Amino acid sequence: MAEFDYFDYIEKNLDDIREKINNAVLNRDNIDNNIYRNKKVRLMAVTKTVDADRINFAVSKGVDLIGENKVNELLEKYDKLNKDGLEIHFIGNLQTNKVKYIIDKVNMIQSVNSLKLAEEINKRANQKNIVMDILVELNIGAEDSKIGIIPENTVEFMNLLKDLKNIKVRGLMAIPPAEASFDENGENSEIKKYFQKMYKIFVDTDKKKIDNISMDILSMGMSEDYEEAVLCGADMVRIGRAIFGERTYIK
Repeated sequence: MAEFDYFDYIEKNLDDIREKINNAVLNRDNIDNNIYRNKKVRLMAVTKTVDADRINFAVSKGVDLIGENKVNELLEKYDKLNKDGLEIHFIGNLQTNKVKYIIDKVNMIQSVNSLKLAEEINKRANQKNIVMDILVELNIGAEDSKIGIIPENTVEFMNLLKDLKNIKVRGLMAIPPAEASFDENGENSEIKKYFQKMYKIFVDTDKKKIDNISMDILSMGMSEDYEEAVLCGADMVRIGRAIFGERTYIK
C-alpha cells in the first residue's frame, strides 16, 4: 500500500473546494443584485490544531487567508508561519483580557460579539496606533447557548460602534445552529433559511450607510455547508476539516 501523502491530500482538497466555490458563484440565481452576485468569494483555511508545516504548504498552494480560533495556539505558531502575503484572522471566542496579545498579529477579528469586546479592541488598537478591522458576530439562530448579537439588534449595535475610531466594521459573520442538519436528499432548507436571513441583514445594514460601518464581508459557511452559503451570498467561507482532514487534539 502506498504511503499516505498528506501534502498531496491538502492540495487535492484545495482544488476540489475552489472548483465547488466557483460553481456555486455561477449559480447564484437567487441573488438579484449584480453588486452582490458577482462578488469574489475568499477561501479562509481554518487552522485550528493544524501545525505550521501544513499551513505553510497550503500557503504555497495559494491560500492567502487563515483563521485561528485560540489565542495561545496562534501565538505558538506565529513565528513559524510564512506570512509573506498572508492574512491572519481571529475567528474564535475572544476574551477581553487576551486582546492585547493578538492586536498586532492579526489583520481582522471576526468574532466581535459585545460592546465590551469592541471597546477593548479599540483601546488596544489605539495604543498600537492602528485601526483594527472587525466583523460583528450574529447569533443567527438566537440560541441561548451561543454568544453573538441577536439579529434584530444588528443596527442598534452598529450605532454603538460607529464612534470607536480605532476599529473599522467590515461586515458580519455567523455560524448557523448545529442541529440544522441535512435531510435524506442531501439538502438543507433550514441551513439555507439561516444563510438567507444573514444575507438580508447584510444588505439591509449596508443600505443604512452608518458612519464607520461598511458591509464588505459576509463570512459564513464551513466545511459541511460552504456551497450553500456561497449560493446564498457569502463572500468568505471558513473551511478547516475539508482542507486538512479531521482535527487531532493534543491533550
